[in-house]
Amino acid sequence: MRLATYNIEWFANLFDQKDRLIVDDSWSGRHNVTKAQQVEAIAKVLTAIDADAILIVEAPNTGRHQNTVRALQAFSEAFDLRTSDAVMGYANDTHQELALLYDRTVLSVHHDPKGDIADATAPRFDGVFKIDLDIDATEDVVRFSKPPMELAVTTQAGHNIRLIGAHLKSKAPHGAESRDEAIRISIANRRKQLAQAIWLARRVEWHVAQKQPVILLGDLNDGPGLDEFEHLFGRSSVEVLLQAGLFDPNAVTAYRFRPGPVPATARFARPEEGKFLDALLDYIMITTDLQANRPSWRIWHPFQDAACWAEPELRQALLTASDHFPVTLDIEL
Repeated sequence: MRLATYNIEWFANLFDQKDRLIVDDSWSGRHNVTKAQQVEAIAKVLTAIDADAILIVEAPNTGRHQNTVRALQAFSEAFDLRTSDAVMGYANDTHQELALLYDRTVLSVHHDPKGDIADATAPRFDGVFKIDLDIDATEDVVRFSKPPMELAVTTQAGHNIRLIGAHLKSKAPHGAESRDEAIRISIANRRKQLAQAIWLARRVEWHVAQKQPVILLGDLNDGPGLDEFEHLFGRSSVEVLLQAGLFDPNAVTAYRFRPGPVPATARFARPEEGKFLDALLDYIMITTDLQANRPSWRIWHPFQDAACWAEPELRQALLTASDHFPVTLDIEL
């Protein structure tokens, strides 16, 4: 079985208010990319990775008129993708939903959140989490702006797993008008992101205690060396999750002693420097009990993956579709 996570930048911009694809020469949300170009590129990438289930991070919007599941299923139908069914969890107000495209002939899936919304230790993801992160005897009240999606998955072979899709808080100081304000916002964002990671870790630990295998996948918005505040709280969001008993070889490699090559799942333009910044943000983490199932990870980075580089059409599609690249996990389930 192949599972994937893919953050598709500005995917919502490619649909109208009735969830119909906009395939024209108007500009998408991506720099110098039309909607038609991005739509075609996304379809090429999804066809190439050929996953049985794909977590779409920043999926099309659900709102008064729009519906994420309807939009994704229409996209799959338009390009004859075998992942023709979609499921989502809690809708949010950010126009960046979490949803899963999947092949119903391979697995069955339904949204199945666990936990008590009022649990003080590990509440359900649409609840409120209270934690004192800075040891000031005052609890921080944390909510997910994008609540993780918790799915019950049954494979064709009869295996039951818990799939958790997540998009953690960004640490970027958006809206800052001075260096002091940027520092304050960056620290506040990192504090909230770390709290979200601890919340996720506790939910994972709860499932492990119930003898349930878990796969956590998505955009954690964290990786080594991304900002100057990463040592302020002693550990990163990724390290919190690894310490909860999850495993991702790319994360382990990245946090080893450097110098050395670091995997990357995203590429951002830095026009003021005339450069691009590579970053490791997207992960597929598995619990220990799944490590015996012959897992194999791949980052579809057009400049780091030899097979992607060797196919010019796929290489260009990866660069056009999003500023993130898919991560896939092949595993026997």
